[in-house]
Amino acid sequence: MDNATIQNRRLEQTADGSSTIYLPDLDEHYHSVKGALTESTHIFINCGLRHCRKSDVTVFEVGFGTGLNAALTALSTDNRRLIDYHSVERYPLSADDAAAYSRTVEAPVDSMIRQLNAAAWDAPTAVTPQFTIHKILGDVATTPLPEGIDVVYFDAFAPEKQPEMWSESIFIRIYDAMADGGILTTYCAKGAVRRLLQSVGFTVERLPGPPGGKREILRATK
Repeated sequence: MDNATIQNRRLEQTADGSSTIYLPDLDEHYHSVKGALTESTHIFINCGLRHCRKSDVTVFEVGFGTGLNAALTALSTDNRRLIDYHSVERYPLSADDAAAYSRTVEAPVDSMIRQLNAAAWDAPTAVTPQFTIHKILGDVATTPLPEGIDVVYFDAFAPEKQPEMWSESIFIRIYDAMADGGILTTYCAKGAVRRLLQSVGFTVERLPGPPGGKREILRATK
C-alpha cells in the first residue's frame, strides 16, 4: 500500500447508516460495509474492552484509521476506569479526510472523533480525565510497543490486502508486550489466522459476529 493508494479515498454509507472510507485502488474499506458502527462496537468494545475487568486498562490498537474505535472507547469510560490508549498508524488520514468522515457520524461520536484526530502524533494527549490517547506514526512491525497491554484491537486491513500485517513476527511482538490475561480481538476469523494466533501462544475462541455482519470473529487470550 503506497501513498497514491491512500490519497484516493471516498466516503460510503454502510448498512447500519454509519459511514466508512473506501480505497478504490486497494478495493478495501476501513470498516465493514454491513455496518461500521455496529462492527466496531461489537468486536472491539463489547467483545474486547468490556471483557477486561481491570479498572486501569492499557489498550493497543493496530491501525488508527478514522478514529472510530478510539472514539467509542473514550465514550465507554466512566469515573471508575482509566484507559491509556495507544494506536499505531502508518498512513494517517489528512485533516480534510478526517473532518469529512466525522461529519457523517452522529453525536456524540462525531465530536470525539474530531478531538482524537486533532490530537498530536507521537505524544500522549489527555482527552478526558479518564482517557489518554497516544497516537504513534509508524509501523507496528518496528515501533516500540507499550508494556503490559491489556486489550488489543487488531484492525488491520484484511490478510489478502495487507498480508504483512498478519505475520507471525507481528503477533509475537504483540503477545510479548501483553499482560498475562490480556485479550486480542479481531474481525478476521480465517482458520489460518486462528492457527497462527494459537502457535504464538494465545488461547483462541470463535465468537458470534456483529448483528447483520460476519458470522464469526476471534478473541485471543494470553
